[in-house]
Amino acid sequence: MTKEDFIEYVSGEYGVVPDCPFEKPYEDVKIFRHKDNKKWFVILIEVEKEKFGRKDKGKVWTIGVKCDPLLRNAFLQLKGVYVAYHMNKEHWLSVCLDEVEDNDLKTLVDISFDLTKKKYKQKRSA
Repeated sequence: MTKEDFIEYVSGEYGVVPDCPFEKPYEDVKIFRHKDNKKWFVILIEVEKEKFGRKDKGKVWTIGVKCDPLLRNAFLQLKGVYVAYHMNKEHWLSVCLDEVEDNDLKTLVDISFDLTKKKYKQKRSA
């Protein structure tokens, strides 16, 4: 999936537009947040391919997504899914958009969205 396709997918699926909270040289970093609690559920960033142990040169568009630590190792078996590049390595994964299958990518974004959404307390009955 291309960067543009990814932005269009997330914006349409979750009803949010990315913001760019950082200044130069990070003005291309895009953050997708929940509307109600402002928590990030995806960070979109361009990273050197060598950071993921890849042999090809250049940069790749990558997303960071939150993941349940119990599912982390299973997702790390997928092509294009790596240990988080610059986030908490227990709770976040890095995903290279040029390697991962679209269905796997969408599943990971769904999980991240659910893990970061606002939690509502249930009323206790008397």
